[in-house]
Amino acid sequence: MSDSGLKILLSVTQAFALTMSVAFLVYVVVIVVPYLRRKPAPVGDPADFSWHFFVPCRDEEVVIRETVKYLRGTFRRAHVWVVDDDSDDRTARVVRAVWRRNGGYDPNLHLVARQRPEARTGKGDALNAAYRELDEWLGPDADRDQVVVVVVDADGRPAPNCLEVCAADHLFGDETVGAVQLDVRMSNARSRPPGRTWFSRAFGLKLAQLQDLEFRTAIAAIQTSRGFTGTISMGGNGQFTRLSALDSIAGDELAPWRGSLLEDFELGVHLLTAGWRTGFTPDSYVAQEGLYSLRRFLVQRTRWGQGTMQCMRYLRRIWDSPHLSTLGAAEMMYYLAQPWMQLLGSLLYPVPFIMLLVTTAGDPGQVWTWFTGGAWILFAIYGSFGLLPFVVWGPIYQMKCLHSKNIFRGIGMGLLYAAYIYTFYITSWRALFRLVRGRNGWAKTRRNTEASAGVKVALDA
Repeated sequence: MSDSGLKILLSVTQAFALTMSVAFLVYVVVIVVPYLRRKPAPVGDPADFSWHFFVPCRDEEVVIRETVKYLRGTFRRAHVWVVDDDSDDRTARVVRAVWRRNGGYDPNLHLVARQRPEARTGKGDALNAAYRELDEWLGPDADRDQVVVVVVDADGRPAPNCLEVCAADHLFGDETVGAVQLDVRMSNARSRPPGRTWFSRAFGLKLAQLQDLEFRTAIAAIQTSRGFTGTISMGGNGQFTRLSALDSIAGDELAPWRGSLLEDFELGVHLLTAGWRTGFTPDSYVAQEGLYSLRRFLVQRTRWGQGTMQCMRYLRRIWDSPHLSTLGAAEMMYYLAQPWMQLLGSLLYPVPFIMLLVTTAGDPGQVWTWFTGGAWILFAIYGSFGLLPFVVWGPIYQMKCLHSKNIFRGIGMGLLYAAYIYTFYITSWRALFRLVRGRNGWAKTRRNTEASAGVKVALDA
């Protein structure tokens, strides 16, 4: 390539990187302000509703006993529906043992046992099986507007106040609200992880803390800002949905959850385009286990990235929906475009640095003169705008979530969070390779307490 061609390429890539960095920085400022200004809202009366917890399980023997005991002990009037997706371990036996505790039977605990070949085809299919069981159990006379389905992971711990929070007038007390998403926290963000070496234990703990930071600050802020665009999305854990809302999108097959690997976001798309409103509340939360292993973390995020790519098929549905504003449709399309923007960014962002290295090797003196002559300002801006949108969440997490004034530790967490976010460039490429190869199977992320020796993690991208 000629010198003029190299200059044009350098100018284009620099302009792209700077534009995207500035735009993202502005976006972060816009979502930070409402997040920091939000105040707790009034609660409601849980007795106004019937609550049904759906717990999809695939080889969850390690955690399911304590989860069922927690749900039944904390929410005594609620029903718990455990879906055993033809587990290879003793998940079903453990649930039956809890069901028969004290020589009696628990009428509020239900086991939905699935068998292959219908089983093990994805979380959405497991939830649909529980939905059909609940539909048959309720009968035709139930007031389905007052029935709420709660999706909880097998290691999930919804906060004791979650029902009264979700029963509030601005949430399920409003008949136009079809679904509510709780805030998400990592239950092990302060726990000592297992590990053979000091480094592995320290790394595992910091990875769990970064997941906690991500959900409690950046994701919570995004969800709060979506309240203004009317596009609050659902999560896979702590997802509350009105049964009549599920009915409205279930179709003849009685399947409100569809086949995407990101079945939670997909559910939100169908609810919003069907005319339902969705809500988010940080006044309560669901706690889940953060991952200590980088490999398992990449498996999980690859699945999420691939699910987002699969949901691109709903672009036309979103854009044409009369129930979404133009701003709301644009926000949802921006979310769906993120994996593709990461792919593009991973190709374009390194170009100026690669060219700088090549030029430096050829003529170090000229490059140094150019750099000291003012070019360093461009690189400072380039680096600052690339880091600030992520680093800012460290001090916010330290002060708002941990109630600590240690600003230096907050900045350190922010810098680590920036590195954490850049792993998504890796997972976006892995997700694309799986998509191109037609590898659309659902892969369960293994728990921290599950032994990995001799077991292949279910991601063969």
